[in-house]
Amino acid sequence: MEHWKRTIERANRCFMQGELVDAREHYLQALALAQVLFERWADADEAVAACVISHHNLADLHLRLNQPEESAEYLCAIHQRLLHTIQDARLSLALREAALRQSSKTYVELLNFISDHGEYPRTHRLLHSGVTPGAQDASPPNGPHYGAH
Repeated sequence: MEHWKRTIERANRCFMQGELVDAREHYLQALALAQVLFERWADADEAVAACVISHHNLADLHLRLNQPEESAEYLCAIHQRLLHTIQDARLSLALREAALRQSSKTYVELLNFISDHGEYPRTHRLLHSGVTPGAQDASPPNGPHYGAH
């Protein structure tokens, strides 16, 4: 967790200073760490939060670069990952429950994005493919927040 946290913090500093290429590189490194460690992290809530934060920070970065379709891709990717995690019986119950809790945040982020930027093909496919678990509880999750927004 500490290595991921330092990488995200470095990326956030670059983002705030307008060094967007460097920020993107650090956010991608943080995302890679979060994805590799997703099922191995000792704390399921931290594992899911790290993955969500990494994706959402990349989405914010692409909005800053005026690339809303790329932003939509990151928002959809994490929401879809959480939906798959919730349904994957081979994963631990703790990880599946953490994914369910965070899915409400990713759902709200998608809805906010669509409200501000309109629908894109992937957002349309994802949101119109069926019921979104966790969507009924749109309250923000508790826990660490290392996002740029």
